[in-house]
Amino acid sequence: MGSQDTAAHRSGFAALVGRPNVGKSTLLNALIGTKLSIVTPRPQTTRHRILGIYTCAEAQIAFVDTPGLHREASRALNKAMNRTASAALEDADVVVLVLEALKWTAEDDLVLARIARSGRAAIAAVNKIDRVRPRARLLPYLKELAARHPFLEVVPVSALKSDNVADLRRTIAAHLPPAPALFPDGELTDRSLEFRIAELIREKLTLELNQEVPYGIAVEVERLAEEDGQLQVDAAIWVDREGQKPIVIGARGERLKRVGRDARLQLNELLKRRLHLNLWVKVRENWADNARALKELGLE
Repeated sequence: MGSQDTAAHRSGFAALVGRPNVGKSTLLNALIGTKLSIVTPRPQTTRHRILGIYTCAEAQIAFVDTPGLHREASRALNKAMNRTASAALEDADVVVLVLEALKWTAEDDLVLARIARSGRAAIAAVNKIDRVRPRARLLPYLKELAARHPFLEVVPVSALKSDNVADLRRTIAAHLPPAPALFPDGELTDRSLEFRIAELIREKLTLELNQEVPYGIAVEVERLAEEDGQLQVDAAIWVDREGQKPIVIGARGERLKRVGRDARLQLNELLKRRLHLNLWVKVRENWADNARALKELGLE
């Protein structure tokens, strides 16, 4: 890159890839400065390709949050998630490999091999540095990492504490091609309001259910309407076995009420408006293994 184009406006796609649970979604939210991707302590919470757009005077970065790339892909849902992550990698101008500080696993190896095969330029973002005490313990890890692959840069960050996130943004922007903005100013995502509402309900459910109904849950907004100055939302919670229905509803419906209240309060804050939320639990046998059901639920 010659010095003559350093002042040019840069724009492009940056894919956040990594194994499950390294903090990609928390990092996406920190990079764009608002909650877009749902976050839970459970691996593989992210199922879709989610686009978050960051715009400033010098650059526009379209961040792509992807499902964690993982080995055990036996269910149709997991296969679809792996395909989604791989496709995002192929479409990216820059790949950001998100890693957990001081850790390197066989799944990290798998992701790095995919990046190497794609031939895409990559930046390593070493996340969760807030947990490393003393900080000097990072140095050998960063040195080993630099030897694993010809990364453009290695940037230590804490997505949770927003540490060094601005530096990572600048680093990514500097490696994007000179180009005009791809999206209108002020646009945050390519995802619909229905999608964001459904994902937020799913986040609250995942946090509430913890291990009880792990992956057999999908949420679909069936109706979104403006009534009496507030947003009316009817959403279906799909479970994949009859026996899971009472678990999601809880004793005397308490659990479903709690999930509804938590989701509504956060949506009020996020959308800056009042919202009425109706939730129903429905059964669709083995939807996570069924390619047609995945398509209907927007997961393919």
